[in-house]
Amino acid sequence: MLKSRRYLPVVLLFVVLALVPVAAAVGGSPFLIRVFTRVLIFATAAVALNLVLGFGGLMSLVHAGLFGIGAYTVAILAQHDFAGELFLNVFPGTSELLISLPIALLMSVIAAAVLGIISLRTSGAYFIMITLAFNQMLYYFFVSLQKYGGDDGLQVLSSTTMAGFDSTARIPFYYVCLATLALTVVVISRVVDSRFGLVLRATAQNEGRVVALGISPLRYKLIAFMISGAITGLAGGLWTNGQQFVSPADMSWIRSGDFVLMAVLGGTAYVAGPVVGAAAYLLIELVLALWTTYWQLPFGLLIVLVVVVLRNGLVGAGRDLMYGLKQADDG
Repeated sequence: MLKSRRYLPVVLLFVVLALVPVAAAVGGSPFLIRVFTRVLIFATAAVALNLVLGFGGLMSLVHAGLFGIGAYTVAILAQHDFAGELFLNVFPGTSELLISLPIALLMSVIAAAVLGIISLRTSGAYFIMITLAFNQMLYYFFVSLQKYGGDDGLQVLSSTTMAGFDSTARIPFYYVCLATLALTVVVISRVVDSRFGLVLRATAQNEGRVVALGISPLRYKLIAFMISGAITGLAGGLWTNGQQFVSPADMSWIRSGDFVLMAVLGGTAYVAGPVVGAAAYLLIELVLALWTTYWQLPFGLLIVLVVVVLRNGLVGAGRDLMYGLKQADDG
């Protein structure tokens, strides 16, 4: 009973998200679907990042690069399908997301494994700096790929499909993104609540004691990093389909910072915290951008204020408020 009540706010959150297309149709605002599709994709990446950030104690700045690997994988495969060319003169291109998205996930998990093996041998500020360096290496690598647009990015010219249906249709694609986010939250929740998650959280708290128990923290951190990277790459693939475009700007270190802020804003102690954080971050950004051309200043000040005042994020503040109201009623 208590466990079901614990998940009730998350279920209600997803019910609200599921009603967005209905609200958009009733209000005559189809733009809402595009905005919240962006929220869902970024929330998926932020939830994935939070596995290593909030529960593993690892401040990774390479996740935008992993997001970009997944995004470019889908775009490049679609480009070769449109041109009728073989990729590397061996592999055929494809515009079918049921094929390209798993490949994007695979490429991202391989990249996460390679980068993780190197990065996870460091800690603290050194880990932050080496992941930042790797992210910029990936960024400039894709800038150098003139065949795929270089700094200008790559437009998806073919008609992408999912199981033969048009995957660019806004409402069906919105629900694909919502289902992906829901599955991500379920998977990360299971991982965090498992014995694997217990060791991961213990490592974040005191790695020395974990080592003293005869457990190798590196293996656990690497697996968590790979799971996180794989899901982030999947989100990148969805991003390419939603925008029908990808550019190196989508994998700059600034995007990594965005993912970190979304997780912190929502609450890194909660699996679904980054979902709330992503929605708040992107909606506040949108409102302020409509209000003034100098929106970055008030936006930055507001984010700093929220992070400093609400130490447990928006979700933590909400839980504290509900607990306080309950105590007042009981009193």
